[in-house]
Amino acid sequence: MSIAPTKACACAHPESTSAVSRNQSLVRFNGGRSIDMEGRSDQNMDQSDQGAAHVSSRMKISVWPIRRSKLSDQAASRLEVLIRDGTFPAGSVLPSERELMKIFGIGRTSIREALFMLHRAGLVQLSNGERPRVTTPMPEIVIRELAGAARSFLAQPGGVEHFQEARALFEVGVARLAALRRTDEDILRLRAAHEATIAARCDDARFERADVAFHYVLATITRNPIFIAVHDGFVEWLTSQRTVTMRVPGAVEVGLKEHSLILEGVQNGDADAAGQAMESHLRRVAEHFKLATESGV
Repeated sequence: MSIAPTKACACAHPESTSAVSRNQSLVRFNGGRSIDMEGRSDQNMDQSDQGAAHVSSRMKISVWPIRRSKLSDQAASRLEVLIRDGTFPAGSVLPSERELMKIFGIGRTSIREALFMLHRAGLVQLSNGERPRVTTPMPEIVIRELAGAARSFLAQPGGVEHFQEARALFEVGVARLAALRRTDEDILRLRAAHEATIAARCDDARFERADVAFHYVLATITRNPIFIAVHDGFVEWLTSQRTVTMRVPGAVEVGLKEHSLILEGVQNGDADAAGQAMESHLRRVAEHFKLATESGV
């Protein structure tokens, strides 16, 4: 398969890239509409155009530059197009680095950066001594890439509270869906996970793992791989949070009772009951976390 080398588009003439008139300071939009720097519309705008523009009367536009993207970004974007349109289907190998350098007219470093970006996105598999191979992106790859950003976000002021809110929205939905989709086999697995947490209540390390496993089984019952991947993305934080909340006297026993209610709701196929039980459970976990961190227990 051969691909004709492409040339980068020539830069537009400086006069054609000026969006603001030197004398009238107008920002020109599609269809010839324009708005000056104070947000006033020109006389050519009819009433419907003015409504479509959605521009505040106080809006000011000073600088709005269009920046050139890196060569590696452009190469990655073009390769992604070729992958998604089937030119390079899943399982096929991409041209060698040398061939890609000729195709795009850029250096080896830019090509390697582009391939690494595609690798991180789950589109390409990279192995030493082998040509890049096209792969099908999986949900867990996307979530894994977000894990580092999540850790950084948690360290920011209010990060924990925002994360707890996001987790509650996610897990309440998971509990409701699990109640609607559970099978007899699913109930057996969820009950076994609950019994494992009961058996581990006197062993902190075992209890942490069993507690996370209970929530994992719930995610698998939905049969949605994205939910399972999101749960895996939460695991590191869930474990560290459980370590903190277990310091609160009685927290383990309360958690076990709430797990029992979640199990009951799922087992009965009652989405409302399962969702409410999960919401109550996570609210209590958040309260215990706050108590433990503020009191230093």
